[in-house]
Amino acid sequence: MLTSVILCGGSGTRLWPLSREAFPKQFLSLTQAGSLLAETIARIGKLEADRLLVVSNEEHRFLVAATLQNAGLKASNGGNAIILEPSARNTAPAIALAAFEALESDPEAILLVLPADHVITGTETFVAAVATAVEAAKTGAMVTFGIVPDSPHTGYGYIRSARAEGRAADDTSPMPVTEFVEKPDQATAERYVASGEYLWNSGMFVFQAKRFLEELKTFRPKIHEACQAAFAGKTRDLDFLRVDEARFNACPDDSIDYAVMEQTDSAVVVPLDAGWSDVGSWSALYEMQGKDAHGNVARGDVITEDVSGCYLHSEGRLIAAIGLQDHVVVETDDVVLVAAMDRVQDVKKLVAQVRAKARDEHRFHKKVHRPWGTYEGIALGERFQVKRIQVKPGGRLSLQKHHHRAEHWVVVSGTALVSRDGEDMLLSENESTYIPLGVTHRLENPGVITLELIEVQSGSYLGEDDIVRFEDTYGRT
Repeated sequence: MLTSVILCGGSGTRLWPLSREAFPKQFLSLTQAGSLLAETIARIGKLEADRLLVVSNEEHRFLVAATLQNAGLKASNGGNAIILEPSARNTAPAIALAAFEALESDPEAILLVLPADHVITGTETFVAAVATAVEAAKTGAMVTFGIVPDSPHTGYGYIRSARAEGRAADDTSPMPVTEFVEKPDQATAERYVASGEYLWNSGMFVFQAKRFLEELKTFRPKIHEACQAAFAGKTRDLDFLRVDEARFNACPDDSIDYAVMEQTDSAVVVPLDAGWSDVGSWSALYEMQGKDAHGNVARGDVITEDVSGCYLHSEGRLIAAIGLQDHVVVETDDVVLVAAMDRVQDVKKLVAQVRAKARDEHRFHKKVHRPWGTYEGIALGERFQVKRIQVKPGGRLSLQKHHHRAEHWVVVSGTALVSRDGEDMLLSENESTYIPLGVTHRLENPGVITLELIEVQSGSYLGEDDIVRFEDTYGRT
């Protein structure tokens, strides 16, 4: 049985400000109509995989569940599961949890491990490479995919393979791995590519679940022990599989590369030339998209004069640029990023500054996603705040109260079912209600279209932590 494992725990710092901790790049539509996670799920649909496991963190669980539901895959059906990590412990522990789960239903399970946020345009080539890797994994090989390099890129790790003499350049059969190499400098990268012996490290793998755990136990026994103990204490909650928090938090942090792949003598690499990108920076996103006559990529409302080699992305407001060359300009509701194209790897330094100043722009967009829908700030002043709230059909906010604010709700479209101190009322378009400070209340959308309303808050404190929840459909505290 082939079990697909999607690792969905990244925060996508290098694509800030589009990517935020609460809504990272795997949930964004950057290159196609669907999100990167949705495209990964669709790609898996082309394979003969029997089961899908997604490893996610707690914060993103409802985003993952919604993406699966939109793809017609409910996590609790067909053996699929969303495994929640109580904390970030890197890829080796995440894969270990998936391996333990896969072995419960199939002692011979083979895992296909994929990051949630990669782009692969050559789907047929990818499917063929996976089939090759699965056959190798059946013999006990620990298979990784090496991307055939098209440039001496310094942003990727490299894999050196034992290429047999006389081997054809387009031969995609597995080759023994002789060396994993960290990200090189430019001169070293040029030498690697010229030699023909090196491939980019993709971070994608195929192996038997039991073989991975055997190797993990050999080379990182503390990780194996902690993950085994955490999995033994698992519970199932709605669509989610939760492991024991205390035991998992005691697990060492390590990647699969360091923990297993660089240690095992069974590592082989399957070359892959299928239009791959990890979309790991603004320059990577620029490189993979179509350019205009001046070498620009423009998305959204953009006008230019004497601009070349630039990536210009507007989420709403007009970007008007003059005389720029080789720059990135990204506009969102609350942040405008301007960076030289050759400095985009340093975006994470800006994110670190935002975090150090105790701001929120590294965590949230102005539009904040919740399991019931979204809200976004429209106006903020002393003792008042205005929000636009959208509730999905069937969506239901928690039963709650506030100690420091009162709220006015005005329905713009759809139907609202409002509970206020035990009294229920239905509100339609242009109708409103008032929620006094300290009153227990709940908002629900009983209709078949999205409920949209304007909320006006007033009070001495307007923070999101001024919520006392009494009951919640989504299991939030």
